[in-house]
Amino acid sequence: MPEVIINGPEGRLEARYMPAADPTAPLALILHPEPNRGGNMNNRVSLAMYKNFQDRGFHVMRFNFRGVGRSKGVYNNGEGELSDAATALDWIEAQCPNARSCWIAGFSFGAWIGMQLMMRRPEVKGFVAVTPPAADKDFTFLAPCPSSGVILHGEADTVVPPEAVSRLVERIQTQRGVKIDLRFIDDANHFFTSHLDDLMEEMGNYLDEAMPDIGMPL
Repeated sequence: MPEVIINGPEGRLEARYMPAADPTAPLALILHPEPNRGGNMNNRVSLAMYKNFQDRGFHVMRFNFRGVGRSKGVYNNGEGELSDAATALDWIEAQCPNARSCWIAGFSFGAWIGMQLMMRRPEVKGFVAVTPPAADKDFTFLAPCPSSGVILHGEADTVVPPEAVSRLVERIQTQRGVKIDLRFIDDANHFFTSHLDDLMEEMGNYLDEAMPDIGMPL
């Protein structure tokens, strides 16, 4: 997992980037949970998503938002972090000019930032949102949602009630041909403490269905 340093809006952004063997492989950017609550790019869910995309032959990158780890700056309530994510996406796209598609994946706060980034970047063709914070963040910007993707949530989540996520999906308007797939993980809590493998299996199933040409390496 080669370390890279990106020139971000507030100074350097610390990142890990793994290119695919195939230059035309799709790329994926992973966004971590709440920077002001200890979230970072090595969060176990974020790291598992990174490896899931890598195992499926994607170019993949994760990074620390401003003020986290070795990244410069201070937490900015989402506005600055969205700028960080856009800069990181610019960087990985520059490294992978022949990538045939672009995906965004995020956990909690990272899912919220990722879906905002998707609205601003038409090249994003798919997303993975794990436990989007539907109970306390505004998602009205999804009007309409421009890309298909999957929302993965724990049925036993007490931080973000599953009902809030179901209502969010019901409210989201989509463009023609766009589908949002909502999948609940049985008995899983907000952090997938005992159900990380189940989460990754469901994520992998979705990716294999959405991109049948990208499979697990033999």
